[in-house]
Amino acid sequence: MPDPADYFAFYGIPESFRPDEAALKRRYYAKSRETHPDFHATSSPENQAEMLRQSTLNTDAYRTLADPDQRMAYLLRHHGLLEEGKQEQLPPDFLMDMMDLNEQLMELEMEPDPATHTKAATEVQALTETLDAGIEPVLAGYEQLPADHRPAALQQIRTYYLKKRYLLRIQQQLATFAARS
Repeated sequence: MPDPADYFAFYGIPESFRPDEAALKRRYYAKSRETHPDFHATSSPENQAEMLRQSTLNTDAYRTLADPDQRMAYLLRHHGLLEEGKQEQLPPDFLMDMMDLNEQLMELEMEPDPATHTKAATEVQALTETLDAGIEPVLAGYEQLPADHRPAALQQIRTYYLKKRYLLRIQQQLATFAARS
């Protein structure tokens, strides 16, 4: 049996940032029919416990792989590039680029201003769109990469993921400021 921590192996599908969603759903439903505890109510307690474990694994695997953000975080953790609870370092050049935006946020916190809010929100949206467009070819082509090229792609994806999370936090702050005014 495949490593239960490897959700892709669990479903028998290739590791991908853009998996075939229909195939994923079919595998999820097939595993659900195989492992649902109600179908094993008359089997041994050991088998019932194993089917419950498999059913839980199936649910966890599907929820993770069906959501693009969770799938990306899962793959990065799976490859040891993201640790739960660890403060990850962003590239210094990105942080330098964010200084002006952070100054705008501090101004908004002190003194709400619709024009500054709109400017910051527009800037964050443009940065996000540029970031997404830049990583899309890497995500789409990851599955076809030779094994020796995947580590470099994973590093690019990790950097993208960290930047994206940073921008999402800024968007959340902007939403909070907008709700206050």
